[in-house]
Amino acid sequence: MNCQLLLMKSRNNLVIFGVGFFLLLCAPLKSSAQPIYSVLTYRYDHYLFQINPNQYSNWHGNEEYWTYNDREIAAKSEWRSDGDKELPIPDGVTKYIRSAWNKIAIAETIKNKIESKINREPGSVTISRNETGTVVFEGVGMLGRKLDIGQTVNLTVYALANGVSDIILPVDEIQPQITVLDANLQDRGIKEVVTVGESNFAGSPNNRRHNIARGLSQFNGHIVPQGGTFSFNEVLGEVNAATGYKPELVILGEKTLPEYGGGLCQVSTTAYRGIWEHGFPIAERRNHSFAVLYYSPQGTDATVYPPSTDVKFVNDGPSDLLLQTHVDGDEAYYIYYGTKDKRKSEIIGPYVWGRVAAPPDRTEYTVDLPVGQRKKVGSAVPGLRAAWFRVIEYPDKDELVEEYYSIYEARPLYYQIGIAPGQSVPGEAPSWIGL
Repeated sequence: MNCQLLLMKSRNNLVIFGVGFFLLLCAPLKSSAQPIYSVLTYRYDHYLFQINPNQYSNWHGNEEYWTYNDREIAAKSEWRSDGDKELPIPDGVTKYIRSAWNKIAIAETIKNKIESKINREPGSVTISRNETGTVVFEGVGMLGRKLDIGQTVNLTVYALANGVSDIILPVDEIQPQITVLDANLQDRGIKEVVTVGESNFAGSPNNRRHNIARGLSQFNGHIVPQGGTFSFNEVLGEVNAATGYKPELVILGEKTLPEYGGGLCQVSTTAYRGIWEHGFPIAERRNHSFAVLYYSPQGTDATVYPPSTDVKFVNDGPSDLLLQTHVDGDEAYYIYYGTKDKRKSEIIGPYVWGRVAAPPDRTEYTVDLPVGQRKKVGSAVPGLRAAWFRVIEYPDKDELVEEYYSIYEARPLYYQIGIAPGQSVPGEAPSWIGL
């Protein structure tokens, strides 16, 4: 992985699934008079960007090259035309024109499609305690990021030339300016950003946005001791109207119905992504029963339903972890402060299979709704299976490769219709429904 191309460190460009089949990572170049190139997937943590090089004719160009006795050489400036006349060229030296990749055009595409979504300036934060001992943040210690455009272009050209379809983006992470005023926090190793969890909740209705912000606030300032196990549900506490939550859709069996705290899975997924991407041991995690748009790419979600379904991880790092939570527009963040160790973690996926179409629409008649009222209680969602691999390198231990599988059920478009007690259901014998 010196060239940072995603080859999964495999010897044959294969990923081995535990279920006994193989999936090619690198699609071969198709042979034709006009080459057809594989769609390129650019990866950074759970971020995935796809660019189809066949749609960018300006990526193709020409370049001149020079040979001396059929060996390619670097051209001297005095051999090039000054625009008015051809200059004399030594015997044995020949100039040719050949097809080449236009790196300027490739760079422009990458800037437009990827850079704006990756780059961000580092933040600045002062961390202290107030008179009651509560951790106080002034500012946000956001980890900065900067995409290396030149290296990304070179990786793109290499991938196109060698039939590779996956590229790991070369991103420089920039520590924020952090000032820790509390001596106890300093003693506990709180000095830098260890990892950041992030997710996007664009399109969420108002009640869901309210619950996300309320849920995130519960974790702001929480400390996970070194060697301890973090439980999302324990920190979250009670979820009801009295604790400030509003009714919003949650998954209840085959239906999605309003319940206090709907949207908290956005909070748990955000927390999970940060610790999963960094390489902390995951003690408990479960995917949603069906694929939810908010948690794309699939397989990176972590559902909760207190008290039965939880998200847990073990802080096996060298210090305590201090959490700062933050909302910026449609983005939710968990910032984990502490002391970094030398581990290197990479997540690779998703590998998706077992796609099935949504089942036929379903209608349920109930006396729980006013007569004739029609209420949607579930959307049509196809089913699928997704796998991710997490590769962790330690300086003093063997490399660890972990598999994370998620099974998402197919769900029908589901409606309820209100009827009167004793009213017969269309197409059925009279019955008492919902009593």
